[in-house]
Amino acid sequence: MDASAWDERYAAAQLVWSVEPNQFVARECADLTPGRALDLAAGEGRNAIWLARRGWSVTALDFSAVALDKGRELAASSPMDGDIEWLVADATTWRPDRDYDLAVLAYLQLAAEERRAAVRTAFGALVRGGTFLLVAHDTTNLTEGTGGPQDASVLMTSDDVLGDLADHDVVVEHAGRVQRLVTANDDHGGEVSRTAYDCLVRLRRG
Repeated sequence: MDASAWDERYAAAQLVWSVEPNQFVARECADLTPGRALDLAAGEGRNAIWLARRGWSVTALDFSAVALDKGRELAASSPMDGDIEWLVADATTWRPDRDYDLAVLAYLQLAAEERRAAVRTAFGALVRGGTFLLVAHDTTNLTEGTGGPQDASVLMTSDDVLGDLADHDVVVEHAGRVQRLVTANDDHGGEVSRTAYDCLVRLRRG
């Protein structure tokens, strides 16, 4: 989907994603000292707003202006110790003009070449010792899990992401598959929990 298609999707719903941060972003970033953060493909800003509430100065970047406008509205009603810069740009071609202590890519599902460009941009934006965090639908989710994209070309594994940075100085803190419970309606009008599988990569820049 291109930017105009995502604009249409965001315009068609009150919120496409939840107002709460992604559970893995919240878990992995909770122990970090606030500084300057980059949220690539920030969407409606749920992770950026959570970080800013905790004192981070965040650049929230997405190629959908509609999504970022909704993020600004959400942020206006959220008391924050930090701040957010909302930036309309493509994560695969944008180049940072400053250094960051944290770079987050949450569910940016792209084909390999585009993914590699975004991953390398995010990691390259970090200061030495900075944290890189990627969460995405894992390749195995297509056959073993539930939900998520049904196009295998935009799914990934932690090995794919590490391969994108093979020529960089990385310190691996976590790289693997994680489980996420998804609640859905069953055939009888009740609810059932199913397991989705995500790829989670947390690195430090050496």
